[in-house]
Amino acid sequence: MIDGQSARLSTYYFCYFAYVGIFMPYFGLFLQSRGFAATEIGILMSMMQIMRLLAPNLWGWIADRWQNRVAVVRLSAVMSLLGFVAIFWAEGFWAYFAALGVMSFFWTATMPLLESMTLDHLAERADRYGQIRAWGSVGFIFASFGMGFVLERWSLGSILPVSTAILASIVLGSLALREQKSARARHHEDHSGLGDILRQPGVLALLLACLLMSAAHGALYVFYSIHLNQAGYAKPLIGALWTLGVLVEIGVFFLMPGLLKRYSLRAILLVCFATAVLRFTGIGWGVASLPLIVLLQCLHGITFGAYHAASVAAVHRWFGPQHQSFGQALYGSMSFGAGGIIGASLSGWLWDHAGPGWTFTSSAGFALAGFLILALAWRGSSR
Repeated sequence: MIDGQSARLSTYYFCYFAYVGIFMPYFGLFLQSRGFAATEIGILMSMMQIMRLLAPNLWGWIADRWQNRVAVVRLSAVMSLLGFVAIFWAEGFWAYFAALGVMSFFWTATMPLLESMTLDHLAERADRYGQIRAWGSVGFIFASFGMGFVLERWSLGSILPVSTAILASIVLGSLALREQKSARARHHEDHSGLGDILRQPGVLALLLACLLMSAAHGALYVFYSIHLNQAGYAKPLIGALWTLGVLVEIGVFFLMPGLLKRYSLRAILLVCFATAVLRFTGIGWGVASLPLIVLLQCLHGITFGAYHAASVAAVHRWFGPQHQSFGQALYGSMSFGAGGIIGASLSGWLWDHAGPGWTFTSSAGFALAGFLILALAWRGSSR
């Protein structure tokens, strides 16, 4: 039976990624409808990734200093809502830039704190993390599908009130969260410094490998739909393939407790990186085969679902109770921030100069580099 805090965390994940399920697929179209040029849309849509480079580390450090993550989550939820609401009155590029900048600065604070709160709540049951996080994927699918039906009846402007309603629900959800120290934090305080943790070869290897894995996914998030469309895939089929990937991801999240009990984090992560090499190579050169593309899209459950759950668990183990928020923030900044920007930027250049095949082959190269780093640095590690 699910406990109250798990229910509150699951609800927050659901609402958080429901907003992402609207913003990622549709907000670019909304900006286009407002007359913004492609370059301006690119800058505005990249605000999240840019803010992920610095903002999560700052907020994670503040939360660790205050020893009150819930207060920071509530502040970020309110300010994210206010930043987004400003778009209703924004006119011109710089007004949108300012509104989305404020929104992104606070929005990116939330997820690392929520990850550390979830793992602290689960304590010795940390292998159940995926079962709570899976509700975020459910929220993403629910919102992206629902918004599609809304846009069939109303204009793109309806994105603003729907997104505002979801952000308001996130504020309410933040009020329900409770601060809770992990069992190991209650029994003893960890006095190891951040410098000592960050100098460990295993930690450095993990962070670098995570950066490379996110870079490997850059071409997928930017050009996968374009790649399929150019190969003759219909738009409904493209949407179905994206949904298939997320559905498998949800299934893997629910399987993670058993996998984490049976296999080491090192083994799981190495399988994830090896699978990514195969997946991206296949996407680049095997797009003409629908059965192959369906199979490769099912591997999203491994290259993102299992990888993310294992990476969060590894960060949780390496960083002590006093540095959990900063550790999860650093993981997010290195991977989804720096790695995402590197992958998206390089894939854009390769797409124009080398074509789809070599663009996705470069993604496989990033994953292979991450595999080698973890295989060598974590060899014989008891962690």
